[in-house]
Amino acid sequence: MAHTQTPTADLATDVDDVARLLNPDGERVADPDLDPWVKDVSVDTLRGLYRDMVIVRRIDTEGIALQRQGQVGLWAPCQGQEAVQVGTARAFRDDDFVFPSYREIGVNYVRGAKPADFVLAWRGEAHSTYNPYEINTATPQIIIGAQSLHAVGYAMGIQRDGTDQVAAAYFGDGASSQGDVNEAMVFASSFRAPVVFVCTNNQWAISEPVTVQAKFPIAGRAPGFGIPSMRVDGNDALACLAAMRWALDNARAGGGPAFIEAVTYRMGPHTTSDDPTRYRDRDEVEAWRRRDPIARLEALLRTEGAFDDEFVAQVAADADAFGADVRAATLGAKTREPLTVLDDVYAEPHSGLDEQRRWYGAYLDGFADEEVAR
Repeated sequence: MAHTQTPTADLATDVDDVARLLNPDGERVADPDLDPWVKDVSVDTLRGLYRDMVIVRRIDTEGIALQRQGQVGLWAPCQGQEAVQVGTARAFRDDDFVFPSYREIGVNYVRGAKPADFVLAWRGEAHSTYNPYEINTATPQIIIGAQSLHAVGYAMGIQRDGTDQVAAAYFGDGASSQGDVNEAMVFASSFRAPVVFVCTNNQWAISEPVTVQAKFPIAGRAPGFGIPSMRVDGNDALACLAAMRWALDNARAGGGPAFIEAVTYRMGPHTTSDDPTRYRDRDEVEAWRRRDPIARLEALLRTEGAFDDEFVAQVAADADAFGADVRAATLGAKTREPLTVLDDVYAEPHSGLDEQRRWYGAYLDGFADEEVAR
């Protein structure tokens, strides 16, 4: 007879039942599932992960400040989630293709996004800011969970091209309740598509806790679709790197899809239009603050004797420079003529787009007539 358990909310939020390589104090711990995937990781690699996370946090801080100053319309903060994003993204090859949500600031940074790419869409100056094919990363998806279907479709195309690329989709714990994510896993499993699902379980889907989304760990759903899964400490950049290397290797070897649940916490609001103090307990936030992913990696580097003043100063300078470039790109943005909103919508011109351009042009001309009348 199969062993059964009574579902409880505690299982979904258990932060100890995760695979990890660094404990909250930054001490290196062994894990038989993860250790084989980080044997080659050097101190320089660890320093690189640290630098990436510090810069990502600075981008995030700058974005929030710009929104509060009225320079961008909205911002989706990622503070606390830097290890998930940077750790997993550093495992990709350049030719892999990534499908992020609107919160993957760290993924986009690692993939090569430029300072302007983080702000122009939120400012309303561009449809998407970057060209997806320049950094092999799809435009950030606002529709919750839709990117999971896009990733699987791309992965099925990879199969037919006969290459060993891999696609990956990032989404949150709330999105795991969407039909899109579950449908994507059905297709991925049925076709053994080379795709990795990364569920960033940050404990909150806007104002709903993960206990409303799941009574068991979310990673436990994937095996029901025939997809191997791993539940990792999302505040441990080294564990996230290892988990993604495992998933990518599985896909490249023809093993099909894999699922990673990274257990972390959204330290800030869902977006800058949200007030998390209305639904979150302060003690809960402070408990997670003590699990900070950047401080954790800093502790390891100090143990390794690799966290000296020169390194700290260089990282701070790099973060300041990138943050300044983000601000400059925002303040220096030039609003295009209204009619250009129809540019670059389709790869080739067609009659429907021409008709929209004529209609919108006439509409804009009407405002010109009003100006003359005044």
